[in-house]
Amino acid sequence: MERKKLIFIGCDVMYREACALAAKSPHRVDLRFVPKSLHDDSDAMREKLQQEIDAVDPETGYHGILLGFGRCNDGVVGITARHTPLVIPRAHDCITLFFGSREEFKRNFADNPGTYYMTTGWYERSEGRGLEDQSDLKHLPVVGSYDELVRQYGRENADYIAETLGGWSAKYSRMLYLEMGATDERPILSAARAEAESRGWQFLQRKGDWTLLEKFFFGRWDEDFVVIPAGGRVAACNDDRILDVELTFENPDPQSQ
Repeated sequence: MERKKLIFIGCDVMYREACALAAKSPHRVDLRFVPKSLHDDSDAMREKLQQEIDAVDPETGYHGILLGFGRCNDGVVGITARHTPLVIPRAHDCITLFFGSREEFKRNFADNPGTYYMTTGWYERSEGRGLEDQSDLKHLPVVGSYDELVRQYGRENADYIAETLGGWSAKYSRMLYLEMGATDERPILSAARAEAESRGWQFLQRKGDWTLLEKFFFGRWDEDFVVIPAGGRVAACNDDRILDVELTFENPDPQSQ
């Protein structure tokens, strides 16, 4: 196996998992994190991620940039690879990564509507604001049922729509905590359970699945990932692909224009 030099640019919701996987990966993986709060504004998120990508010096010789996001309120849509290919999971948001596959997330969602998903990073990186820290998704059309909106746009989008329609928390009846085991989760489990109980929600927990995250960090980029070549752009797909590549004829080097 060729030992690759990779750089991960991702949401700090995945901080613990990303650090653990970078240490285990057969490849060299450097890490950069951006705050979860970027999800509050998809335009700001897109601008910040493009800046981070453009700041990767081609002279460093990275084989790929691992973009640690899903579609995430369309915050990655339109992002352009410059000198280095981008690798992005086909996921609506990071919860799919913690389930281990799109199929498992889709099955769980279909079988258990009205579920709010929680992880260590999701709780820790809310900066003490708890579940009220929801994404600002003003530009999404309000169409269809809540469950249909989650299937189309991801949980964060549906949260905002539900909130604007009269109280997002009323759309949930249970919280499912995904245990990843990257740290002692007992204090966070207790806090999450207390928050669920305070809202009158059923609290459940299950083991998360590292499969998709391991493939991401270990360079096994199959149909669960989109590889954007230099000069290509991230495109949205409103089907099971979720994300795809759009090839352009733009100059990938912003410094040479």
